[in-house]
Amino acid sequence: MKRPDRPAPQHWTALVFQMLPFADAASADLPLPQLLRLALFQVSVGMAMVLLNGTLNRVMVVELGTPTWLVALLIAVPLLAAPFRALVGHKSDTHRSVLGWRRVPYIWFGTLMQFGGLAIMPFALLLLDTPEDFNIGLLGATAAFLLTGVGFHVTQTAGLALATDLAPEDKRPRAVALLYVMLLVGMMFAAFIIGGLLADYSPTRLVQVIQGSAVLTIVLNVTALWKQEARNPKATAPDRETPDFRELWQAFVRDGRNARLLTAIGIGAMGFAMQDALLEPYGGEILRLSVGATTALTGAWALGSLVGFMLSGRLLGRGWDQLRLAGAGLVIGINAFLLVLFAGPFNMAAMLYCGAMGIGLGLGLFSVGTLMEAMSIAKSETAGLALGAWGAVQATCAGAGIAIGGLLRDLVAALVGSGDAAASTATRASGYATVYSLEVVLLLAGLAALGPLVGQKRTHAPEDGEPLVQPFGLREFPT
Repeated sequence: MKRPDRPAPQHWTALVFQMLPFADAASADLPLPQLLRLALFQVSVGMAMVLLNGTLNRVMVVELGTPTWLVALLIAVPLLAAPFRALVGHKSDTHRSVLGWRRVPYIWFGTLMQFGGLAIMPFALLLLDTPEDFNIGLLGATAAFLLTGVGFHVTQTAGLALATDLAPEDKRPRAVALLYVMLLVGMMFAAFIIGGLLADYSPTRLVQVIQGSAVLTIVLNVTALWKQEARNPKATAPDRETPDFRELWQAFVRDGRNARLLTAIGIGAMGFAMQDALLEPYGGEILRLSVGATTALTGAWALGSLVGFMLSGRLLGRGWDQLRLAGAGLVIGINAFLLVLFAGPFNMAAMLYCGAMGIGLGLGLFSVGTLMEAMSIAKSETAGLALGAWGAVQATCAGAGIAIGGLLRDLVAALVGSGDAAASTATRASGYATVYSLEVVLLLAGLAALGPLVGQKRTHAPEDGEPLVQPFGLREFPT
């Protein structure tokens, strides 16, 4: 007897949706196709992050001969906007406009800044290779990195807040988590595609790739934004009363639990991010990998992060505590940095790729756990503020970590004389090894900061609604 065949497109679509982390974030009000289209702005942000934190730092250090400390500072420039993400989120929450849009103006102008920064970036970078125009190139590169960074910070903060507006209250944390999955998907594909395009590096190819990314940013973000936010002139009426940002922020951090959560997020973010400007130069200088091969390191990191998001979705669906998940991510990150640390002495590229993937996996678990916790304590009318606070602390500490990592690497290299081309591989790797060791220490400190939060389980009393604290044993952390 012949079985009826299931339609292939429907079968594959169902399989893809089943494999996609947090696909259950969809609802009747926000179906999955609409949510995935909205997530395209995260793809453009991921593409910009790959360019700034991965490909361009390798090109500047190895091909253009720019000092590592200067490259690290340039990469950290976009994060000057990070501390203001909470303010951007609040402003989009309370935006006044006769047009009736709260999030659209911020996403649009953020997109324009992102486009402008990428458009001028390749020419500024090429001027860094000419001594007579170095100062002009440095000024242009700083402006380009700043514009790009401010653009994607504003776009991302307002875009995530728009997702919370569109999603039902019980689906909001998972909808935001799905958008972060798309960020990692964008980073992974951008890393492999850009790495393939720059396998045979040339200045002309660099200009083509970066300016092509600028045009693609406009296309992706306009597609993501099209007819997503309904106009509501009453919600943005210029004469309505809006809460003061300072009062809302003080109320948010007045709870000691919230303040400790932000502290743990900051320490963990710095611990994971100090290698961002060093991983590809480490592969190129110590293991002699090509531009394409080192860009694939960023792809491995993004793939690990994507696996982390998939795994976190499964574990949270089975009832895992959010902060236990974040603690597990820190533990995985510690072991991953040890792999990266020993890849140089053993001269094993495979170990470096495994370490990069492990760093991404740990960061994915840590990010999802802390993001879910931040969203769970946010009220619907302050979603932009809560997401902005999470993003501001994470991005600011990550930026500080990137800058400190580059400066520390060059300082140690100068002290041990590893700048000499005749120096041994172990000597030249000493600066990198110092940074990776410090990152292990920071992740251990992050575990210590997160521990008391994991040791408390909050429930609500049936009578007065006050939270009750039920302690867990230290032996239960992390599971």
